[in-house]
Amino acid sequence: MPHVPPQPATHRLTDFRSHPIVVGIEPEIPELLLETARSFAQATGAIIHFAYVDPSRYVVEEFADGSVRHEALSPDSLQSDWQDLESKFEGQLQQMLPADPPDPSWEFHYLAGRPDRALTHLARAVDASTIVVGTRAPGARSRLRQILEGSVAYHLTQHQHRPVLSVPLSVVDWKETPSVWDR
Repeated sequence: MPHVPPQPATHRLTDFRSHPIVVGIEPEIPELLLETARSFAQATGAIIHFAYVDPSRYVVEEFADGSVRHEALSPDSLQSDWQDLESKFEGQLQQMLPADPPDPSWEFHYLAGRPDRALTHLARAVDASTIVVGTRAPGARSRLRQILEGSVAYHLTQHQHRPVLSVPLSVVDWKETPSVWDR
């Protein structure tokens, strides 16, 4: 008999009140994504777990707190590269999220591997109610990246049971853009 993963169900729903939210971020943190996460966290009394998933590194070991031990895919990578990027993210977040209340508490996690798997692991570990991600900007380069890598939001909605809040960071006017149906 084939393995069937646990399916979404009401008994698996994590209450939004006071349960953490996981927010996937990229090197340039969009203000709209941050403000959406902050507003959602304030409304629910949640702590925010920001996470960057480095695709140039792979997971060696996952820990119960959501952190991972990771290594570079390339043996030529400098060990300090990821640590410099981690410091940059923490500095950006500290600048963008003042420490004064009513701002929610937050933590930052530097993860590795596939973004959907890494965010799912973190969400499971912290018992998050929701995962928040931004959409990609429209354009040929973004479409190529999406074809090659797929949509993180789509993969999350297909492979784990938590709600995924997808924040539109840029949109195209559907009236101005020809669709596949118009061709």
